[in-house]
Amino acid sequence: MTAHNQPESQAASAAEQDRGKFHRRPITPAEAQKRIAGYVRPSDTEQVRLEEAGGRFLAETVTAPHPYPHFRRSGMDGYAMIAADLLEASSDHMIWLEVVDNIPCGYTPSVSIQSGKASRIMTGAMVPDGADVVVMLEMTETKMEQGRTWVGLKRQVEAGRNITPIGLEVKEGDMLLQQGACIGAGEISVLATFGVHTVTVYRRPQVAVFSTGTELLSVEEPIEPGKIRNSNSLMLAEQIRAAGGEPHLLGAVEDDLELARTMMMNALAQYDLVVSSGGVSVGDYDVMGDLVRSGEVEMLFNKISMRPGSVTTGAVKDGKLLFALSGNPGACFVGCELLVRPTIRQMMNSTRDYLPEWTAELGRDYSKINSFTRFVRGHVDVENGRVIAYPALLDESNVMVTIKDSDCLIVIPPTTEPMPAGTPVSVLKLAVQ
Repeated sequence: MTAHNQPESQAASAAEQDRGKFHRRPITPAEAQKRIAGYVRPSDTEQVRLEEAGGRFLAETVTAPHPYPHFRRSGMDGYAMIAADLLEASSDHMIWLEVVDNIPCGYTPSVSIQSGKASRIMTGAMVPDGADVVVMLEMTETKMEQGRTWVGLKRQVEAGRNITPIGLEVKEGDMLLQQGACIGAGEISVLATFGVHTVTVYRRPQVAVFSTGTELLSVEEPIEPGKIRNSNSLMLAEQIRAAGGEPHLLGAVEDDLELARTMMMNALAQYDLVVSSGGVSVGDYDVMGDLVRSGEVEMLFNKISMRPGSVTTGAVKDGKLLFALSGNPGACFVGCELLVRPTIRQMMNSTRDYLPEWTAELGRDYSKINSFTRFVRGHVDVENGRVIAYPALLDESNVMVTIKDSDCLIVIPPTTEPMPAGTPVSVLKLAVQ
């Protein structure tokens, strides 16, 4: 049915849809991020065993239950003694001390050290009371007399040498890890050291992923004329997983408004977050753009002043966010890194939500000019102490292959002139596996 044959109210509605489709009002990338952040809801929490906590985000601050080290610890193999006993030691005068104990690592001293005495001690072992220095084994000589062992030295050693004091690294009550910290190998080491065998973490946000497009084949299907495989969904799933979320692949739907509506509404009902790819431009079959403007969800924006991905769209329903990203792989990738990634991390109160920003020099001329900010795929190198950012030679929105070769997004501000090599630029550092 054409608009001429529709009832007047329906024709007016269709005309309004077309006006919304072709007359979008762009907002800046920063404003898009700000609008999204206003709707982020924190995930629930759960307890997991420490060995399963890698990559999770702490839901509570952890403080030290005891100092570390919690005993005075020997820094090397040698002898524990009193430094004052060595004041007369010199190359011409050997000082001899009686060895009264042997302290392997993991054992406690059996006697305290008094003047004229010493204990053999191993690296990491507990220093006995009374001793204020550990002398390395290589500085000493030993002898046996009448069944007793003696250790001799020909030089003075200052008090405190080779002894790690109690609480040198951490004092009792110190903050070990902040709420929102991402748990990696170092964090696991710290938690294990203090006996924290279970941790409270944020539940991974459950993220629905689907694509729209009659042209899409599943990855395992043979290629056909006019068709492409649905690579965006798998790419998005890995980006979501790297951000800390748990992706759920719902497949692809044809360019059918009702099918897409059913997919979108079911996903919003079941999952914490919904990410779609494709269907957000101004074509006759761009169903996601039509759905977001339909009033069934609250549209936050449907155009961002950026390249690639200016048609990237954000919406919310019942407190749950929907990201409708471009079907072009380059734009889809950038939209996910700039918008979806920080949202997932904000849901887990991450201490580092957005991509880290560096300053670099442009490694080669960049000739494209645009009224929008460009996020150009590229890679960074360090040359003669300078960070150099090289734009990818192929960085069109529909180019896929250079995604794998990129470790940064080079931020090219709106400009009317080409940017020569050597120009200072900001780069957003991508996480590299």
